[in-house]
Amino acid sequence: MPKRTLQGVVVSDKQDKTVVVRVDRRFTHPIYKKTIRRSKNYHAHDENNEFKAGDTVWIVESKPLSKLKRWTVVQSEKEKTA
Repeated sequence: MPKRTLQGVVVSDKQDKTVVVRVDRRFTHPIYKKTIRRSKNYHAHDENNEFKAGDTVWIVESKPLSKLKRWTVVQSEKEKTA
C-alpha cells in the first residue's frame, strides 16, 4: 500500500525537529451542494529544522515518531518546482 502524501502550509515551527502543517481540503456539501473548506493540522518531523512558518511543504506518512507525529516533511514547494 502506498504512503499518503499531503500538501500544506507550515503554521508553526517553534518545536525542535517538528513543524505543524495545515492541510486544507474542499468538498461539496451532500445536501446543500455548497463548496466547503475544511482544514486539519498535522505534526510532521523536520530533522534539520529547515522549514519556517508560511512555507508550502509536502508531507508523507511514516511510522509513529512520538505521541502526535506520524508524518515526515519530504520537500518544500520551491524544491519541487526547481
